[in-house]
Amino acid sequence: MTGHGVGGHQSSRQQTDSWLTPPAILAALGPFDLDPCAAPDPAPWPTATAHYRLPTDGLTEQWAGRVWLNPPYSRDVGPWVAKLARHGHGTALVFARTETAWFWTTVWQRATALLFLTGRLHFHLPDGRRAPMNAGAPSVLAAYGAADAALLRACGLPGTYVAEWTAGNGRLALFDEAAS
Repeated sequence: MTGHGVGGHQSSRQQTDSWLTPPAILAALGPFDLDPCAAPDPAPWPTATAHYRLPTDGLTEQWAGRVWLNPPYSRDVGPWVAKLARHGHGTALVFARTETAWFWTTVWQRATALLFLTGRLHFHLPDGRRAPMNAGAPSVLAAYGAADAALLRACGLPGTYVAEWTAGNGRLALFDEAAS
């Protein structure tokens, strides 16, 4: 690993697709029942009670319970987030690419609530070490379902919580600065 970021301005040459969620995020939001795209074993910390790991394609498997989704960044994230939106019970950690087609159709038009995280995350490497470079783009947590929205609002992670909006025309938005 040469210290390249997971995306954005830092490098387009990823040497890994295993960018682990910072444990503080999981601690603030958990517990989860399923992580459909979990890090390979041996994982330094669990993300959910059940995990789908490669070579199992979590996108094609059945999802049940409360889902944690930190999708692979080398593949199109749209289908992963769309499946979570259809499932309706869980939280996704994705880049805040608010202008993209996948974000419009799977986040703006489907999520129950959002938490735009302050600053840029430092993901972790498969061995648990914090990546030396930040993610290269801002991140957002997207909650699907009222229970996940309530947990997102109360989680205490620094950022801006967005509770309601009208997709497509931006007429209604309620913003609530989350505690730092």
